[in-house]
Amino acid sequence: MNIILHLTALQLMVIASNVAIVKSQGNWYCSPLANTNCTNASSYVDCRGQNGSCKAYSCIPQSDGCSCKVGSYNCTSDCNYEVSPDICKYKADSQSCLRDLKTPDNTQGKLTADLVINLVDLIANMTDQMSPEMAKDYLKIVDAVQIKVSVLASAENKDKDKIVSYGNSYLNAFENLVSALVKPTENYDLQNISLTNTEVRVLAVGPNASVKGMPLIRTEKAHMDIDLFEIAMNSTSRSAAVAFMSYSSLENLLKPEFFSTSNDMIKTMMSTVISATLHQTTNTTLTKPVNFTIKHIKEFDPNGSLSCVYWNISEWIVDGCSVLKTNSNYTVCSCVHLSTFALIMQTSRPPESDSLLELLNLVCVIVGLVFFSLALLTFALCQWSPAVNNVARINLCVSLLLAHLLFLLTQQYLSLIRPHQVLCAVISGVLHFLFLSGFVWMFIEAVLLFICVKNLSQISSKKREVLSSGFMCVIGYTVALVVVAVSVGLLPEGYGSEHCWIKMDKGFIWSFLGPVCVILALNMILFINIIISLNSTLKNLNAEVSQMKQTKIMAFKTLAQFVILGCSWILGFFTNGSEVLEILFLILNSQQGTLIFLVYCVLNNEVRQQYRRFFRCLCSGRKHN
Repeated sequence: MNIILHLTALQLMVIASNVAIVKSQGNWYCSPLANTNCTNASSYVDCRGQNGSCKAYSCIPQSDGCSCKVGSYNCTSDCNYEVSPDICKYKADSQSCLRDLKTPDNTQGKLTADLVINLVDLIANMTDQMSPEMAKDYLKIVDAVQIKVSVLASAENKDKDKIVSYGNSYLNAFENLVSALVKPTENYDLQNISLTNTEVRVLAVGPNASVKGMPLIRTEKAHMDIDLFEIAMNSTSRSAAVAFMSYSSLENLLKPEFFSTSNDMIKTMMSTVISATLHQTTNTTLTKPVNFTIKHIKEFDPNGSLSCVYWNISEWIVDGCSVLKTNSNYTVCSCVHLSTFALIMQTSRPPESDSLLELLNLVCVIVGLVFFSLALLTFALCQWSPAVNNVARINLCVSLLLAHLLFLLTQQYLSLIRPHQVLCAVISGVLHFLFLSGFVWMFIEAVLLFICVKNLSQISSKKREVLSSGFMCVIGYTVALVVVAVSVGLLPEGYGSEHCWIKMDKGFIWSFLGPVCVILALNMILFINIIISLNSTLKNLNAEVSQMKQTKIMAFKTLAQFVILGCSWILGFFTNGSEVLEILFLILNSQQGTLIFLVYCVLNNEVRQQYRRFFRCLCSGRKHN
């Protein structure tokens, strides 16, 4: 029986590591031999690599009427093996050798999900022959091929029933192997086994154990609170053992879509799949509910419906489990039985109009980026009056251009960026800085505009520079940098949400909304004062046509500042459930670049004259060509 286990382990290790050779107990085991003459027969080949010879054994254990044979085979001929100096390597298909085992240098075989699962089932059914040390080795092998099965199942377009059977096979294999790990103990024994895709905790309690000093059963993503001591005391052997497993990739087989509900909701797996089973105890009845504290692996949606579920052969159900308490990071589930558990979040499907909003957002942002670029080119290439200070406007355009461009690219390639958590967190931090610096520059521009309007009666005179360019640059970027630095220092994990933006956890979003609200409040105050000052100036001005015309243009520019100064962002606090306000908010805030270009470039007489000269030169150049 041990030989067959080694052979099966070899095949799984070949599949898991794409290596065709595995050494076990000093011998090179290749593949089982087919034997159709004996019922309940087991056959194997022991390839020792000496002169290319293999010893073949069959019929273990023997069955009635079975004629067991022992013979010698040449690996290079009889069994189609390829011999190297000290190993015998599986090469190709043969009547005597295992079929359907595919490795990189074997194109004739075919690796399938069914093949892998058959080998997993074979190991699971032989655990009664294993020592704890052997069980650990096979746990590693079975764990290593978890992801490969889900990949193969997807590639082969397996249906739900088949995928469910694969998941059940893995659960059965892990539970059986973990059962073989349990060692008799007088006090207590805790085993911690961390594998690539699975964490295993096995706690055994003996007759001499006491409640004091009982270790916690905890993994990285979950921990279990069970009164194992009382269960042991109620058992005739006065001993008990519990196994707790956390699977990081089993959700690919036990999918959240297998949670049947009457409503049409989006189902998201919010935790790793965990299992808890009792072993080697005569009384498996729980004296009180077991609590599981489970860490969320996805961003928590406060508007969603969170359920503690357990796996019932073919689907996730909630019977016997309930949510005790939850927050943005953890949920505590209480269950009256042990099984395989998970957290599943149900959220409403987005309305169909969201796709139209996404398209509208894409178009508006692209248009805004174009006009941000045109405004920057105008500020850089055109000649401006010495009295005009465009530093705030230039930096405002740069900050918002980069912010909108980075955000647009991130959302377009979110599926590629999201798996890289560090990159996603860095992008959200950069976006935080760029948008905040944009709002600071909006405030600086509001202050400069307020001073300009206050001096409107002397508009023809040379304006005295109030703020130096260097001082404005320090303020414009330092404030945003300090806010981001403090945010990173206090809660670095607050960056990198599902959309690569700031997470909602622990109110961290206020690291952005807080400064924005302060700036918007100040800008609104300044804007109202600007309107009042303009109204007073218009009443006191002489009714000269040219002067009145200039004043009306200034009044129009000032009204346009409502959007340029970011005041329209206030609409964001009132868009809940209103599609009209969402569209208005989207259009206004994506067109800040458009309005900057219109107000400061198109409506500037000197700039328009330079535009005309540029187009004349362009047209004349074409005529000469």
